[in-house]
Amino acid sequence: MKIAYADPPYFGCGKRLYGDLHEDASECDTREFHFELVQRLVTEFPDGWALSCNPSDLAFMLPIMPDDVRVSPWCKTWHRIRPNVSVQYAWEPLIWRGGRAIKRRNPMVRDWLACPVTLQRTVKGAKPDAFCMWMFRLLGLQPDDEFHDLFPGSFAVTDAWKAFTSQMTLPSRKADE
Repeated sequence: MKIAYADPPYFGCGKRLYGDLHEDASECDTREFHFELVQRLVTEFPDGWALSCNPSDLAFMLPIMPDDVRVSPWCKTWHRIRPNVSVQYAWEPLIWRGGRAIKRRNPMVRDWLACPVTLQRTVKGAKPDAFCMWMFRLLGLQPDDEFHDLFPGSFAVTDAWKAFTSQMTLPSRKADE
């Protein structure tokens, strides 16, 4: 199977959070960028794909999605507290489609994940190893599948994929605990 994962700078966050890292980061600050990304996922990865986004982006993202997508929450058991925000957003949606249907999985895979955020990696928003492994299992991936990390950033997802394909367990990282 040919599968992709996209974790772009979230709508409105490109220039502010990643402008010093990528000169094109501000392109992610438009809805058109995200619409085109969804179209690319649908067209280039018919076997399956996953896309991370901000909860507030679901209102404009879901109407452009194919009817068979699913939304699974990653609930952050530890996150930064924003003092001027009255309701703390402590979860992120993972929109996903396709993958390999596996009946009677053992162990089973839940459509939600609860784990802490990643700290002290090179790029803000880097996904923790537990998130990556959960996403691979949601999509029913197998080590011989072709996996594309469209926004490698910290390379955390790419590193997790390498560990997954070699059937190794990742070493515990203090930042992920």
